[in-house]
Amino acid sequence: MRTLIFAAGLTIAALPALAGDHRVAPVRDALVQKECGQCHMTFQPGLLPAASWERMMDKLADHYGDNAAVSAEKGAAIRAYLTANAGRDRRGGTPSRITEARWFTHEHDFPAPVWKRPEVVTKSNCPACHQGAEQGLYDDD
Repeated sequence: MRTLIFAAGLTIAALPALAGDHRVAPVRDALVQKECGQCHMTFQPGLLPAASWERMMDKLADHYGDNAAVSAEKGAAIRAYLTANAGRDRRGGTPSRITEARWFTHEHDFPAPVWKRPEVVTKSNCPACHQGAEQGLYDDD
């Protein structure tokens, strides 16, 4: 009986992990939502490993062609949140962009015309295809 209860407990505990590839903890930090969400979807920290977020935070003055610099105090708080909630290194190293992550390129191996659709435009426009992207929900089944 104990074995059965233990096994049931393990199964219940593992349920979030089973959906883990398509569900990411949403951003719950108001500062991160405000500062990052001014220009684009507030990407969940779990989408990149900590080393990628560190590198990104080091280069905010040239954030993919834009100046996204914030005060040292805000930068430290954002960095702390991103790295504390970062994803694991999924054998893809430390990509500079979410769209360069190995898991992303594997999941999004679409022909070029898909990315050129007017409702998509860019690979980083997750909500174009994933309605729950801003809440960390990428299951579209």
